[in-house]
Amino acid sequence: MNSPVFRNWQSVQDEVLRRIRTRVWKPGDLIPNEADLAEEFGCARSTVNRALRAVAEAGLLDRKRKAGTRVAAQPVAKATLSIAVIRREVEERCRKYSYQRITRAECVPPLDVSAAMRTPAATTLLYVRALHLADDTPYALESRWINTDVVPGALQEPFQDISANEWLLQHAPYTDGEISFSAVAASTGDAQALGCAEGSALFAIDRLTWDADRSVTKVRLLFAPGHQMRTVL
Repeated sequence: MNSPVFRNWQSVQDEVLRRIRTRVWKPGDLIPNEADLAEEFGCARSTVNRALRAVAEAGLLDRKRKAGTRVAAQPVAKATLSIAVIRREVEERCRKYSYQRITRAECVPPLDVSAAMRTPAATTLLYVRALHLADDTPYALESRWINTDVVPGALQEPFQDISANEWLLQHAPYTDGEISFSAVAASTGDAQALGCAEGSALFAIDRLTWDADRSVTKVRLLFAPGHQMRTVL
């Protein structure tokens, strides 16, 4: 009997999960490399790579460059984080969403931004600052830098009627990213935009996304006092 052919990464992922759960591959086992799995499954190596990344992100595989991929000895339950469309997030809370663009400018960013995005210090990026509202009340303040060498279409978008958050998720694919969470004190400008007292504790999300080795966008989201983040395990 011929081996089944796996034509998409989800079917490869399902087979990898089956082998882990049935102990065909036991905790700590080194699994076959991507090339061997691609040959076995009758699919492209990129398909296998995508499937293994998904299983690793779920905490069931440990992937190390040059050391191969092993079944996690102690699988860790991970929270699922995705880049949310803020409009949908507000609407899912049964509140009316609205949006106000504050600033749109092509300019040279601060050095810490260009360093983080790995762009030359004198390179011009697109800066968009906007306010998201729920029931006409400030919900989140978005301050974003966009690498227009990677996303040239952003230069033609005024971001007057659609937020950069939503537009980029529709038009700018990314391969991976970095995210951090913190509490920050509201500056004078942040406090005025969010309608709170200067120095108020704000929940901050800083995110940087990449298309392979090129940065796509760097954003800071500041949420009004009292915000609660929701995710799933």
